[in-house]
Amino acid sequence: MNVLAHALLAGGDSELRLGGTLGDFVRGTPDEALPPRVRQGIYLHRAIDGYTDSHPEVRAARERMPAPFRRYAGILLDVWFDHCLARDFARWSDEPLGAFSDSVRAELHEAEAILPEGLKRFLTYMDANDLPAGYIDPDRVAAAFGGLSRRLSRANPVAEAMPLLLADDGALRDAFDRFFPDLRMFASNWIDAEPGTVPRPAR
Repeated sequence: MNVLAHALLAGGDSELRLGGTLGDFVRGTPDEALPPRVRQGIYLHRAIDGYTDSHPEVRAARERMPAPFRRYAGILLDVWFDHCLARDFARWSDEPLGAFSDSVRAELHEAEAILPEGLKRFLTYMDANDLPAGYIDPDRVAAAFGGLSRRLSRANPVAEAMPLLLADDGALRDAFDRFFPDLRMFASNWIDAEPGTVPRPAR
């Protein structure tokens, strides 16, 4: 999953949410100097990614992608599912998408002293493109694919994926609608099981 989903699935705990955003920028064991719940948020991020990759709906969506896109299906679906989530955000949160997005960026700015350099650069990109709320806009999704394509180490078709995803949008949206409630329950149970975390608030 991508930044919008990770932030939402962290629930009402701002430190878990920060860790969830850090997750893509931290490898190995998180720095012990980080606050405990931020470290837990990194592990939550990894648990969410593992659950997502193994879910039957996600596996089926990956398998539907033709070569050469299938090799990059995980990347493509991470961003596209944030697009699906953004389009239907009111279904999943009582907070408006724009306000939620602004609060995520504000929390990142408040924590800037402990952010890795890669996330600081990404935060500048988030500010410029109103992310994560901006993922509601297909043009910004396309721009995100372009940036991801340039950052990959080998030649790839990620920047050319939009026509494929738009053509399959109905099926992908249905898959997301079936998959995301399961993921939300998984994340909620993970949070409740972890000592020292704050349970997500009920809607």
